Amino acid sequence: MVRISGIVLPGKKRMAIALMSIKGIGQSLARRVLHDAGVSLDLRAEELSEEQEARVRERVSKELTEGELQRKVSMDIKRLQDIGTWRGYRHKRKMPVRGQTSRRNARTKRGKRKTGLSGRVVLTKT
Repeated sequence: MVRISGIVLPGKKRMAIALMSIKGIGQSLARRVLHDAGVSLDLRAEELSEEQEARVRERVSKELTEGELQRKVSMDIKRLQDIGTWRGYRHKRKMPVRGQTSRRNARTKRGKRKTGLSGRVVLTKT
């Protein structure tokens, strides 16, 4: 059981794939980490020796991962909102930030459709 950055890596997977289960490490960074640590890409996570595991853990600790990365992203968004940029305004209103149209689309960001009705039940005479 290999534990790096507070994440238990899946043991049956190759190291290049197993490292990608850590938030902030993608395909290219996983390969670079393993190359710098001198570990084979095809080695399974459960087959790592203690020394190889220590080298990989030390190399990953130099990168922004997991909680540190989430904290940095949220602070960047808060900074944009505080200085009053367009992107900060869009984040604050929970709208698409990167120039997408939002008149008809953007359901993922905006949520379920809201109808124009009040939702009040109207009684009819029977």
